[in-house]
Amino acid sequence: MTDAYIVSALRTAGGRRGGRLAGWHPVDLAATLIDGLVARSKAPPDTIDDVILGCVGQVGEQAANVARNAVLASGLPESVPGTSVDRQCGSSQQALHFAAQAVMSGTMDIVIAGGVESMTRVPMGTPLTLARKADMGIYMSPGIRQRYADTELFSQFEGAEMVAAKYGIERAALDEFALESHQRAIRATQTGAFDDEILPVPVLDPETGEQVEHRVDEGIRFDATIDSIAGVKLLAENGRISAATASQICDGASGVMVVNEAGLKRLGVEPLARIHHMSVLGHDPVIMLEAPLPATHRALDRAGMTIDDIDLFEVNEAFAPIPLAWLQYTGADAERMNVNGGAIALGHPLGASGTKLMTTLVHALRARGGRYGLQTMCEGGGMANVTIIERL
Repeated sequence: MTDAYIVSALRTAGGRRGGRLAGWHPVDLAATLIDGLVARSKAPPDTIDDVILGCVGQVGEQAANVARNAVLASGLPESVPGTSVDRQCGSSQQALHFAAQAVMSGTMDIVIAGGVESMTRVPMGTPLTLARKADMGIYMSPGIRQRYADTELFSQFEGAEMVAAKYGIERAALDEFALESHQRAIRATQTGAFDDEILPVPVLDPETGEQVEHRVDEGIRFDATIDSIAGVKLLAENGRISAATASQICDGASGVMVVNEAGLKRLGVEPLARIHHMSVLGHDPVIMLEAPLPATHRALDRAGMTIDDIDLFEVNEAFAPIPLAWLQYTGADAERMNVNGGAIALGHPLGASGTKLMTTLVHALRARGGRYGLQTMCEGGGMANVTIIERL
């Protein structure tokens, strides 16, 4: 079986809800990202074997197979197929895994994996809320209710509070972590660390009405202080988490081009990284967001590695307790995790976050001269993907 390589990796700068990317139809945003990957790799458009996109809110503008629609809106020929993946927040990380498995098997040579989410135009939870309004029921079947009799609905917010309580993480630590996320994102932006990974897209400046390029993540709070973060109201009475210590609602798209050795020869390009390991683990859906912890342990064990073998980590900041609990559980060096900030500052465009984090990880490894990088993220339903890459 051949290896899988990443030859290009791009993301859009994040857009706030109702912000600079709000005017973009998600299909067109994803199509623009696809065209950017093709241009960056100099791949002939008809050499792409498949496009696999993650998306959580697959309804409305993101319905009817958003991946195929993005192909049709892009510069790719109609002969290129597309399929959409929903593994909740890990959707595009799973898209990457599917792409890697395809090229490793030899059934395909060149695959684009990515994700898109317009949380402005398709608000979070829309598939559930629309169905309930139409009296079409909910996902909690009699069989699930029998197994989880004490649970009305699986809740990521309650799960995050449960993780904070289980690992003894108090609000002050969460607030400090959130501030650090913004500070790291500010440094990365000001030093140009994101320049190679961000695909500029045209947007209208809300103040002047003129067309400009969107290059800077809109969620970063350049004026953030510990006092401003600590002053944000808690999400739950007697809880520990506030909106300031949760990931920001975000619009965005991201993607990577994945090839095997035949694809490398066909394109005549040098790889950025090799996929060293990929796995996914199911866990308790009630506490839900704890899955990255055991998933990381199992992934390292299967890869024959230790936590100290990894140079950089990307652990999605869905809520501040998750990466903090992950650090406590794994014993990893906090200075190697989310070195350019995370979703608390940069935003979490749901289905696009998996390859967004991977894009940042690939470029950060190259910039810092690291060899191995590990990415993981919590996912709805109590799951976690883990990907380990080797910089080449």
